[in-house]
Amino acid sequence: MISNPLMFAAISDFSGVTRGKAFPLKDMEKRFRQGVGWTPTNVQITCFDTIADSPFGSFGDLILVPDADTAVTLDLEDGGPVERFVLGDILGLDGVPWSCCTRSILKQALKRLEDVAGLRLVAAFEHEFQTRNKIAGPGEAFGLASFGKHRQFGEAVMAALDIAGVKPDTFLKEYGTDQFEVTNGPDLGVTAADTAVKVRAVTRLVGERMGQPVTFVPIRDPAGVGNGVHVHMSFVDENGAPATYDPDAPWGMAKKTASFIAGILKYMDSIVALTAPSAISYMRLTPHRWSAAFNNLGYHDREAAVRICPVTSASADSAARQYNFEYRAADATASPYLVLAALVHAGAQGIEEGLAAPEVTEEDLSELSPAALAERGFVRLPQSLEEALGRLCANDLVARWIGHEAVETYVKHKRGELAHTAALNETERCALYETVY
Repeated sequence: MISNPLMFAAISDFSGVTRGKAFPLKDMEKRFRQGVGWTPTNVQITCFDTIADSPFGSFGDLILVPDADTAVTLDLEDGGPVERFVLGDILGLDGVPWSCCTRSILKQALKRLEDVAGLRLVAAFEHEFQTRNKIAGPGEAFGLASFGKHRQFGEAVMAALDIAGVKPDTFLKEYGTDQFEVTNGPDLGVTAADTAVKVRAVTRLVGERMGQPVTFVPIRDPAGVGNGVHVHMSFVDENGAPATYDPDAPWGMAKKTASFIAGILKYMDSIVALTAPSAISYMRLTPHRWSAAFNNLGYHDREAAVRICPVTSASADSAARQYNFEYRAADATASPYLVLAALVHAGAQGIEEGLAAPEVTEEDLSELSPAALAERGFVRLPQSLEEALGRLCANDLVARWIGHEAVETYVKHKRGELAHTAALNETERCALYETVY
């Protein structure tokens, strides 16, 4: 069959869906300079392909400009077509980043962190997902026999990620029914979010080609486990030296690290609408789901909102390079760019405010009374997307970080999404989201 090979230029939008336009591969160099046309109201296409209330209407023109460094060409050697896509930024016709471009919002946050603290973010996203074909049985969790059943799928995913420029790390059969986890090595700055977009796209592609379609939905079954996205973070200075760890500080947190984490915790209830942004995300953010229900810091605690991760070597240099902390209240209905932007801005705010190191909790906060929680500065995270959006709207400081136009547009987008699911029960909502994510 004749073919004019196409490259798909993409962004991860407010819905966390990767959208864009394709153009002939032979026009790559021109498109890297000129981009492809885009429409402002596209940002209001919800994950269900409805259009939320748009402040832009039918007016305006933008350009989606691909970043050559993100280009992926993926031949799975299965007789199917070669997949090609490239990530980019949405700009105005004057070349200025658009206020609602998620990738540009993250770039601004990273610049702020560097300006405020002289730090550069290093990050990696861990993804949990499930296959949509029912294949599991008792004894599957973390088992060798279970891994053997899925070895071909796992090895194909890892090979495809490697080809796509991702540093594959681990692949495992997770605890839940038909559940897996894929992890990758850390990247600097915006590349970490680019990598997260690639991991989702490539894993889905491999699953489809192998007859094992996958879903990253936060909750597939109200009575089952959730699929989280865990964001590991650390810092380097302007010379690339590790800057997260201080062996002489409590829990190993360097002063700026402690203030950064304290900023995340202080503003967490206002930013969780950006990191866990679906109508079903809050079914997962409950006590005893190994996610997060309170704005607390834990040491090796997978129920904490932020977790200090283990270091496996006693060498001072190795410890400094390994040391990182993990944000656990995110899922794959969120754009990776907005997740990191929210966390970086909150952390930079904590450094600007000189916040003290947060308390490290070592108990089950769900057993404490509201008064006891308040006395120690803990809050219960929002228990619905509507509540989370309310807290986001009420915090003008967060709106200034992200941009007022972006926040106002985002809230309208999410309320349009909520309206689409309002008449459904929990099981029906989960099933609907599973078809998208």
